[in-house]
Amino acid sequence: MKILIIGGGGHARMVASILTSMEDMQPLGYVTDDKKVGTVGPLGLPVLGGDECVSSVEHDGVIVAVGDNQTRQRLFDQLVAFGESLVSAVHPSAIIAADVEIGNGCVVCPGVILNTGAVVGENTILNSGCVVEHECSIGSHVHVAPGAKLAGRVIVESGACVGIGACILQCLTVGSNSVVGAGAVVIDDVVPNAVVFGVPAREKKTDKLHF
Repeated sequence: MKILIIGGGGHARMVASILTSMEDMQPLGYVTDDKKVGTVGPLGLPVLGGDECVSSVEHDGVIVAVGDNQTRQRLFDQLVAFGESLVSAVHPSAIIAADVEIGNGCVVCPGVILNTGAVVGENTILNSGCVVEHECSIGSHVHVAPGAKLAGRVIVESGACVGIGACILQCLTVGSNSVVGAGAVVIDDVVPNAVVFGVPAREKKTDKLHF
């Protein structure tokens, strides 16, 4: 399949790398307004241009390669409305149980573990080395950062971000559009739109938070 990568930053580079490792995927280049058309982007793929090339360049599918959850959701929804086929990029080193369900447009990075009964919504990033244990439910437009660990039956609702190295104990819910800071240990449910960090994780107000 010939795939357009929507984005041109560091996450787009990661997505391009994953696509090149998959037998049935051929990344064509980057669709972005941030860089000059015709230049060579990460991994030697061309910068094709802005949104207009989605309709002008022949392709079989697209994938949104943008780290920010809200921006990624907006672009995903626009592409779906235009009738585009959203594909997922799944690195061959990921360990995925046979009964796991993964929605359209997801990115599953190197070293990810997805255990039995897990369900992943659309347009979600499971970043390098994260662990999603049995019967977890991860919503759409979520980002689980590198090295994060979700124990069994955790629910992560739409638009949430689980930071680098964070741990979520079993059977808890991380509410929609909430943020779990890097290294946090979550021992209670996280309400929607909250920002929590620390060991144990507590809700706090801050302008500076690292993921």
